[in-house]
Order: sequence, then C-alpha cells, then structure tokens
Amino acid sequence: MTDSRAGQPAQPADLVDLPHLVTAYYANKPDPDDIDQQVAFGTSGHRGSSLNTAFNEDHILATTQAIVDYRRAQGFDGPLFLGRDTHGLSEPAWSSALEVLAANDVTVLVDSADRYTPTPAVSHAILVANRGKVTGVDGMPSGAGLADGIVVTPSHNPPSDGGFKYNPPHGGPADSDATKVIAARANELIKGGLKDVKRIPFSRARAGATAYDFMGTYVDDLPSVIDIARIKDAGIRIGADPLGGAAVDYWGAIADRHGLDLTVVNPLVDATWRFMTLDWDGKIRMDCSSPSAMASLITRKDDYDIATGNDADSDRHGIVTPDAGLMNPNHYLSVAIQYLYGGARPQWRDDGFVGKTLVSSSMIDRVAADLGRRLVEVPVGFKWFVPGLLDGSGPFGGEESAGASFLRMDGSVWTTDKDGILLALLASEILAATGKSPSEHYAELTAKHGVPAYARIDAPANREQKARLGALTPDAVTAETLAGEAITAKLTEAPGNGAAVGGLKVVTDSAWFAARPSGTEDVYKIYAESFKGEEHLAQVQAEAKEVVGAALGG
Repeated sequence: MTDSRAGQPAQPADLVDLPHLVTAYYANKPDPDDIDQQVAFGTSGHRGSSLNTAFNEDHILATTQAIVDYRRAQGFDGPLFLGRDTHGLSEPAWSSALEVLAANDVTVLVDSADRYTPTPAVSHAILVANRGKVTGVDGMPSGAGLADGIVVTPSHNPPSDGGFKYNPPHGGPADSDATKVIAARANELIKGGLKDVKRIPFSRARAGATAYDFMGTYVDDLPSVIDIARIKDAGIRIGADPLGGAAVDYWGAIADRHGLDLTVVNPLVDATWRFMTLDWDGKIRMDCSSPSAMASLITRKDDYDIATGNDADSDRHGIVTPDAGLMNPNHYLSVAIQYLYGGARPQWRDDGFVGKTLVSSSMIDRVAADLGRRLVEVPVGFKWFVPGLLDGSGPFGGEESAGASFLRMDGSVWTTDKDGILLALLASEILAATGKSPSEHYAELTAKHGVPAYARIDAPANREQKARLGALTPDAVTAETLAGEAITAKLTEAPGNGAAVGGLKVVTDSAWFAARPSGTEDVYKIYAESFKGEEHLAQVQAEAKEVVGAALGG
C-alpha cells in the first residue's frame, strides 16, 4: 500500500541519526549464531544496517579478509580498486576495508581526490587495468597480475543501510560461486573472534594506498561509448540529478570536459538525504526509477530537453522527458535496444544477442524479434550479462530495475556492471540523433507492438515458504490456464542460459507472471505483465497468487 506522504519532502523525523548510526557500526557486535546478523551476499553484495547489527565493523573486517583469502586462492595478485558511495556507513566501512587490505599487502587504488566513486567507474577501472591480459574459460580474465575491486555501497537503499560488494577481474558483480565462499569464510572469521583477520591502523593503511583518477579516466573515455559530439552539436539541454549520490562530481566534469549544456540539478551531498521526497512506502530511498523518489525532478521536466537521475552508486538510471515525465524502466530499455541495435552501432556484431532478465517486459522480446535479434533471457542479477559484454556476443544487457550497460562504439567492452551515467547520456544521444525523445520512441513501439500493462506486488511468505519457492520445479504448477489463456511455459530455469531462476515464471501468449522470494523481507515478489490491459493484468496477478499458493502447499 502506498504511503500517504509518498512524493512529499522528507521531514526531520524521517532522517537517520548519523552519529548514532556510525557509533552502532563500531559498538554493536554481531551474534555469529544469529542468521540475521551473519554476512550474506545477495545479487549486489552484503547489505544491512548497523542499527540492527547486520552491517558493522566486524562484518566488514571479516568480509575483507575473506576477499583477500579468495583472491589469493584464485591467483589474483594485481591491484584492487576501492570505491565508496555517499551513504553514512560507507566511509567507516571503506576505512575498515582499507586497514585489512593494507595489512595483507594488497596494492589498493583509491580515488586521487578522495571523491565518492560510482560503481561503473570501478568496473571501468578494472577492465582498463586488465585489458590485454590472459583470458581463460568463457573469455574470463585469468592468471597473475589481474586487478579486481570492492565498492562500498547499498545502492538505492535507505540512508540507514550499508553495502559491500566485490567485483572480480571481469569487472562485474561476483557470481554466487565466489560470494558463497566469501560469505562462509567471513562468518567463520567472525565466529573465531576475528583472530585470523590482519589489520593495521588507518593512518598507515591510507598512507600506503595508491592514488587513481577514477573520474578523469572514466569521463575522458566516454566518447568511445556515447556520441558526445552529437549531443553537444544538437545543443541538448540536460538536467542531471545525482540524488545526493556518487555521481555528484562526475556530471559537472562531463559538462566541462565535453562542453555540454548540462546543469547539475542538485549538487548537495548529505548522508541523511534530507532533500529527498519520500518513496512509495514513506521511506527515503534513492530509487531513480520511482516517481515518488523522483518527484522533485519530475516537476522540473519542462526546464530541460532530457532530465536524468541516478541512485547513490550511479548504477541505475531514471529518464525524465517533457512529454511523459519519468519513463518506466522497461519502456526505456525497449527504446534503447531499438535504437542501439537498429543502426546506431554499426560496428557491433551482426549476430549479437539482446540480454534481458526474465522479469523484464515482453516488449523487449517483441522489439528483439522485430530487429531479427536473438533474445537471451537470464535470471535476475546483472552478473549473467558479464560474459556477453566481455566477448561482444551480447552487446546490451538490461534489468527491469533500471540497470543496464552496453558496448563501446567499436564493439569492445565498456563496463560489466550497471552504468546509470551511460544510460542517462544515451537518452540525450537518442534525442540528438533522431529528433525524438525516448518517450516518443516508446509511443511508436506501442503503436506497433501493443501496449503492455506491467506491475510488481508483494505477497506474504515465511522463511520456509520462500525456500520452497526458490526450489520449485515446473511440475509443482498444476494449473493449465492463466487469466483465460493456455499456459505455454512454466519456467524455473532461465531459457537463455539454463540457470535456476530462484522462483517461477508462467507464460501465456499475451501475459506472464514471475514469483521470486525476497532476500530481505517475509514476502515473495510477483512481477506480472499483460498486453490485454490493466483489468487483465489484475486477473493475472490474482491467479498468480493462487498458482504460487497451491505450489507452496496453501
């Protein structure tokens, strides 16, 4: 249910107590036998709050040592790029990590100006450092001298949260093979009282770190992936809102370096995010795909030809146009794919596939089919797009949660993690190149392919039910129809790569739903879409609950 204050400015009572938050980071000690206080990696690292002893100094010391042990076992002995976003817990955790890395004789590269560091800038740095190095299985970097990275960020999560994620030498999010090892080792270290964790004082660790110009390297390289000159020549008026996140200095540098008519709408950084409007549930959340969180920028849509937002670590994008306001992420992904594969990138492989997650809109399926491109549908998680981006076989990968990346003009890899800055700039390139906004292009797609209705809802589920949902087989679904149509597919493995989806997807000719357990709450998420309108979507959602409930045993 939407909170009555959604979209309204935050009030003092909504703000996190930063001194209390940071004190809890150092003072609270996790119970190693309490599952809620253990290190656990989701699709984007370990996340939690120090206030409930889920993200504290012990977690970060242990996780960093576990990463050191893992990279040593893998033979990764090159430098490690260490970045952080603007959350209140990010700098304390960044400091803790640096102390452990330095004590273990890891060469650590930190921002040369002590700036905040977007996730895509870390991915870009890793790939630049590893360019030309030996590749092993599936084109993944292997061998000695390889760089990797850590980004201290909980992405778009509320101000009370912290996050910690590892990017191995391929530059993208670590897969579960790595994170399971790292999490298990970290919890073992915590249970052992951290006696096997090496650590030196911060002053020594910081003095021994190596400076790296994340921002200059990234910003200067943008013309290799975006037609910056065309944006400049067209005089596109851009409004960029970092939402108080790590892109705050990057947007100004992009404007200066490339001569763009670009205004940084809000240059403020405040770890309470007091300038935000509240998200749908009344919480402060830097979700640039949410109309409630983006309310302030939406009111200024007529001030710019294209306005954009990013979340705290800049791996997500929000696109605002004068004619439509904030675009639904699925709509923009569809337009981006149509534009990029439709002739804007002639040096990309002719047989390059389109990558999407199985909870993204079927509009993408229809666009890909119209383009004559193979569609590869994968489970939720950007890690699944990494191989295709590395070898050029999958030039674009995107998620319904407003995360995507794509290749350079010449078909080589740019980033293998989500890049919200890149996708934000692409919206201006599309307008400059075609004379039409991305939302106008989407209207053309719906005229050709139909109008989908898409939504996500939550349904209650306890831990046991969520575990059963994650382990379902297609045979568990006995229904033969969904919302009046014959079911054509029951999927517990992604059709694109055969990987387990951690849930269920049920498909008909004009609709589908997918159910996945939440990693943080006692609910499961139902994503659903219909090309027959809102009423049919509501019917799909209602029957989805029944289908999943029956599969879970009531």
